[in-house]
Amino acid sequence: MTRTPGPTLQHLFSQGRRTRHAILIDPADQTPEMAAKRCVAAVSAGSQMVLVGGSSDTDMSNVHNTVVAIKEALELISWAATQDSESNEEEWKIPVVLFPQGAAALSPAADAITFMMLMNSRNPDFLVGEQVRGAPFIRKAGIETLPMGYVVCAPGGRVGEVGSADLVEATQTNLAAAYAITAESYGFELLYLEAGSGAHTPVNPNLITAAREACDLVLIVGGGIRDGATARLAAQAGADWIITGNLTESFDDADELQQVISEFIREMNS
Repeated sequence: MTRTPGPTLQHLFSQGRRTRHAILIDPADQTPEMAAKRCVAAVSAGSQMVLVGGSSDTDMSNVHNTVVAIKEALELISWAATQDSESNEEEWKIPVVLFPQGAAALSPAADAITFMMLMNSRNPDFLVGEQVRGAPFIRKAGIETLPMGYVVCAPGGRVGEVGSADLVEATQTNLAAAYAITAESYGFELLYLEAGSGAHTPVNPNLITAAREACDLVLIVGGGIRDGATARLAAQAGADWIITGNLTESFDDADELQQVISEFIREMNS
């Protein structure tokens, strides 16, 4: 049976020639109200997706409250745009996607979930265990699943430690390509190359290029990307999406954050 792509997956595929930016919100590091405020600023600046999750300290209630706050804020502005002939309500219809650390951090209010396998983990929980635990909840809630291969690259950071990952080193381009081929062969739609939250260096561009040339999946890159120039290197190497999290958490002022992300996206695609 052929799987019909859901609206979020279609959104992920429809980038054209330009690399797009997504904001990662960790509910453990901010209140739902602050998360919503930051998301509105990011979307105003041109971010095209919101990911919610990431921390092992996040629980179900915190995730759900954060997702609800973000969606309500975006829906309110989208509605307001319908009352203004000069505004485009479609710009605010941005998917809010779960990026969970496990089955204990889900929300039925999300538009979709990255249903991922941490492909280079030595821990079976991150290969299939957490997915099995969360699948009944996801099915019952009717959340769109985004099948994704998740590969942690050096330096790896906390996610590499918690996920017991055999890191892909900067010189292991053949290994990056092999993971990309494997992800595509499994039937995944997305491949995420992760350097680790707050990593001192991002994913090596040579690894991105190797993965890009080996598969036709949507290629997502995150970790250690703090400015538009670094993002541009990843985009030129073949990334379809760039994810930033720590960058967003550095700003509490919405206007300042909007300006920073706007410049980030401009430089990323320059």
